[in-house]
Formats: sequence, C-alpha cells, structure tokens
Amino acid sequence: MTKAAGTERHDATCSSCEAVCCRLTVVLQPEDRIPDYLAACSPEGLPVMKRGSDGWCVALNRANMNCGIYETRPSVCRRFVMNGPYCKAVRAEYSGAVSPGAPRKPDALAP
Repeated sequence: MTKAAGTERHDATCSSCEAVCCRLTVVLQPEDRIPDYLAACSPEGLPVMKRGSDGWCVALNRANMNCGIYETRPSVCRRFVMNGPYCKAVRAEYSGAVSPGAPRKPDALAP
C-alpha cells in the first residue's frame, strides 16, 4: 500500500522530538518519587505532574525540549514509547491542532 503524497509522517528521534507528550496529563503513581513542587492535584483529586500556564509539564527542559527529571521521571512517562502508536497519535493530533505560524514550543521559547 502506498501513501498519498504529503501524508507520510516522520518518526521522532531524540533530536527531533517536539516533546508533545509533555502536554499530556501525567497521573502520578504511589511508587513515583516526584518532588512536591513538581506535583499538583487534578480537579478529580488525583496526584498529577504540574503544568505551566502554557500547558507544558513543568519538568520539561525548555531549552532542549527533553525531560529535566529523566532519571526519576514518573512511571507513566517511562512506559510511553517513542514512536509507539500512542506517541504517533498524540504527535498527529498536536500537528493538526497547531495552526500555521503559531508557536509550537512552550511560551518560554516562543519569540
């Protein structure tokens, strides 16, 4: 089966990932050892990773677009597979939701 011109998607790599998974709600598990200043409580009462006013995870290293707590990141983040089906779906949804010319990176990096 061939893809229509312009519809192919490129796989993410560590150097090309837009870290859009860092916009997802990350529910913390009891085994996660996340500092309190990085955690919040969801409206449903669940412990979650805190997000900035721009919607991005506060643990995101905005200069490099990677996790600032990678070694101790939450278990749900550890299970998120780069280029797995969910990753590809999230990236496709994000690409479609961002209008041309709009900033694609967190506010701290937007011009």
